[in-house]
Amino acid sequence: MTSPTVADAVAVLRAGGLVAFPTETVYGLGADAASEAAVRRLFAVKGRPADHPVIVHLASAAELDDWAAEPSPDARRLAAACWPGPLTVLVARSARVADAVTGGRPTVGLRVPAHPLALELLQAFGGAVAAPSANRFGRVSPTTAEHVHADLGADVDLVVDGGPCAVGVESTIVDCTVDPPMVLRHGGLAVERLEAILGRPLDRVTRGPSRASGMLESHYAPRCRVELAPDADAAAARLADLRHAGVDADVLDPSCSPERYAQHLYGWLREADGRGLAVLVVVPPPEEGIGAAVNDRLRKAAAPR
Repeated sequence: MTSPTVADAVAVLRAGGLVAFPTETVYGLGADAASEAAVRRLFAVKGRPADHPVIVHLASAAELDDWAAEPSPDARRLAAACWPGPLTVLVARSARVADAVTGGRPTVGLRVPAHPLALELLQAFGGAVAAPSANRFGRVSPTTAEHVHADLGADVDLVVDGGPCAVGVESTIVDCTVDPPMVLRHGGLAVERLEAILGRPLDRVTRGPSRASGMLESHYAPRCRVELAPDADAAAARLADLRHAGVDADVLDPSCSPERYAQHLYGWLREADGRGLAVLVVVPPPEEGIGAAVNDRLRKAAAPR
């Protein structure tokens, strides 16, 4: 059986179907952003609350004004400097944005992904694609086509395989409707770089009402319980206690760069579930650069459910 092509994916999107496709961050579950019915089906398949907005993916920064109503100078500056790339800007939505995409909010998250297949798909489709991560809502995001198949099965019409995702965690989301701009979600683009581009510090609010994807208290969660430990010694001690109590547990303490940690985090969490672990004790990376995004995902994975 031949692998699905971009042309196949375009045909499915134009027919109102759902296509899972690779980005540099995670695999997205895409629907025609201009089709209310397609977006509503996307929400149903994912099990996503109707008031939890999704990100709209564009082929280029030139399309910003098609989907945003008078984007701010900060939004334009960030888009020009960071797109294609793992950055989503939250802007006032234009009249063409459907309520289903934004959960009825007056804002929309936009980004241009930095993955050749994603860009080829968006350019060939000729429209915008609404796409959250291609997994059931609240669970671990997919970074390979195999993860998508395992999570969604026949509920997705087509999966385009672009190999493992290079970044491994979702895009950084910056609300550009406020001054100064506010980080709503840490992600693949370090906040320090964004501050350097804008020449000033950004506010940070990564939890609270779901103005954007990934802001819920509990999210990105495997089936096993995740516990955070401050260092390797504390993790080893906690593991010994758990195993002494008869709990099937293990430690995740990767001695690698924060970039590699981000790239493999979701795969490691999925592997823990595949092994049937009850508890995974995790040592987080340093809270800097993309390490901030990894720690955000770990804290939400460990939050009570």
